[in-house]
Amino acid sequence: MATQVTATAPRSSTFLRIAIALQTLTIFLQAISAGLLLTSSYGETLHSVGARVMYGASMLYVLAAVLAWKPGGGSLRPVWHASGFLVLASVQVVLGIAHVPSVHLPLGVLMFGLSVLALARR
Repeated sequence: MATQVTATAPRSSTFLRIAIALQTLTIFLQAISAGLLLTSSYGETLHSVGARVMYGASMLYVLAAVLAWKPGGGSLRPVWHASGFLVLASVQVVLGIAHVPSVHLPLGVLMFGLSVLALARR
């Protein structure tokens, strides 16, 4: 049984790192599409699609964190971090739909910084 846990631990850890990297990339692309939102006719569509992709990446991060935690019974901390990101992403989507840029933009910057930090810690 210990061999199986050891074999799956690196794979789930790699999946977790990829999920965090994907989330970080999608948040960064959202910043770019926000700039396009202000300067082009297709910016709104691109930002809207990007929001869905970013939200999906946050859900993937939660899944990866649970899979990394469950097999070996390791620390629950990554699951809490991933869940916190999903909550922040949910708030971000609501603020974007409500057109509250005074909170939406700083929250996006905070999310990007936290995601880079999470990626650096892995």
